[in-house]
Amino acid sequence: MTRESGVKPASDLFVSTQWLADHLSAPDVFVFDASWHMPNAKRDAKAEYLAGHIPGAVFFDIDAIADRLTDLPHMLPDADAFSSAVGELGFGDGMRAVVYDSVGLFSAPRLWWTLRIFGAADVSILDGGLPKWRTEGRPLETGEAVRPPGHFTARFDHGLVADSGDVQKALAERSAQVVDMRSSERFRGIVAEPRPGLRSGHMPGALNLPWGELIDGARLKDRAALERRFAAAGFDPDRPVIASCGSGMTAAILSLALAATGRRPATVYDGSWAEWGAKADLPVVSEAQ
Repeated sequence: MTRESGVKPASDLFVSTQWLADHLSAPDVFVFDASWHMPNAKRDAKAEYLAGHIPGAVFFDIDAIADRLTDLPHMLPDADAFSSAVGELGFGDGMRAVVYDSVGLFSAPRLWWTLRIFGAADVSILDGGLPKWRTEGRPLETGEAVRPPGHFTARFDHGLVADSGDVQKALAERSAQVVDMRSSERFRGIVAEPRPGLRSGHMPGALNLPWGELIDGARLKDRAALERRFAAAGFDPDRPVIASCGSGMTAAILSLALAATGRRPATVYDGSWAEWGAKADLPVVSEAQ
């Protein structure tokens, strides 16, 4: 395994519930609730946040803090829009961000990746997320947490995000491995996509690693198990990886998993299948009859 310069130690990617409890009042620690649910889950992440969240945690609305000029879901905004949005929430330069979600490890990696893209230097995920915090009987707060406005200087890292052109080039030139994090059934095209109007199947040459295979309960699997999953999926984690999924959400879990094994985070195809599956001019492979 190789390790690139500038890659943070895996130990810095997560903080424990005890660490967070001990540092909740620190002025430079900023906690984000990044909870999000698939539309068919019939759950309201914001309502759940208001009903009970980690004290002081601010809700990051992944669908609202997004590119408003596209009909694709929760695409990255530009740097100015992101800077303004998180500044209004109270996040600023020099702060340490701690991100969690209500599932445990589902949507939090998307915000972790987003903050990294926009230049936040110190971002961690709460190990075990809100489920572990609740299980331990730690305090919860209701209503909206309000922090004084901050100023965050956003600098967009284009190396961590891909568009459809980048993916086409990677597949044609084999310059990067494209790994699809959707379920095997969706990847094979034998079930309908949950979003209407999308074709079923996958990109020619893409590999499949369902995101749930990287998770153990509410936590990322240990390093040895992650390495086995990478190998079973048929890609070399030491070579460039572009992660894709349904809408750019769970692809970030692979980015996190690579970082947790000491490697450069995967680039994420932001549009993912929500874009690829809707474009009739992009090729699709499907087992459906």
